[in-house]
Amino acid sequence: MKIKHPEPFTFEAGPRAVLLLHGFTGHSADVRMLGRYLEKQGYTSHAPIYRGHGGAAEEIVEATAADWWEDVVKAYEHLHELGYEEIAVAGLSLGGVLAIKLAYSHKVKGVIPMCAPMFFDNEEQLTAGFKHYAKTYKELEGKKSEQVDSEITELMAHSRPVFQELGTFVEQVREETDSVYAPALVVQARQDKMINTKSAQYIYDHIQSDEKELKWYEQSGHVITLGPEREKLHEDIHQFLESLQWENNR
Repeated sequence: MKIKHPEPFTFEAGPRAVLLLHGFTGHSADVRMLGRYLEKQGYTSHAPIYRGHGGAAEEIVEATAADWWEDVVKAYEHLHELGYEEIAVAGLSLGGVLAIKLAYSHKVKGVIPMCAPMFFDNEEQLTAGFKHYAKTYKELEGKKSEQVDSEITELMAHSRPVFQELGTFVEQVREETDSVYAPALVVQARQDKMINTKSAQYIYDHIQSDEKELKWYEQSGHVITLGPEREKLHEDIHQFLESLQWENNR
């Protein structure tokens, strides 16, 4: 079976732009509904897809955290090339970690980390999630269970370096979180079983901006952008964006 690969999106709607970043093993569909909502509110949004993502799991382990960071910088520059000078950034999970790094290394109007890990103590959950992603994709390809099991065994044997590097990347960003001075909305799902939810409080405590807020979503799991409280999340993000000191008043 031929699987249609997801694509990046750009929804142009106004002079204020928001960069939307997906999570590990995810892709642009994770933030597409948020992008469409922001479009209706007059915000332009752009969501890249990191190298290796959106296809077979084998492609993910061929890329590195450095590659994904480079992809985020290119996406930020893409918005600038389109003429957008004022850019906020929102990211889910790994995308939230990348958003924090962007906030202390580039000029952003505001940063919204959503269910972003700051402690790499979730390798077991991450590995299980990665394995599930690989299995689902291979089944969609129409492969038989014996072949799927064999390929996953081989994949997992070669995947450890990417998880180790990911852990190092998360730790490096955590150490620099106190270099963030942009306004921040820290988002965390209470039912998140993928990461240590203490990460949210850590981010809130260490970001240096006077304009920061931590919001908990009691009924949501890790992929909060697709969860039962996504409409409330959309509204809260819009309210936060409206509170920023944009130079362009539309």
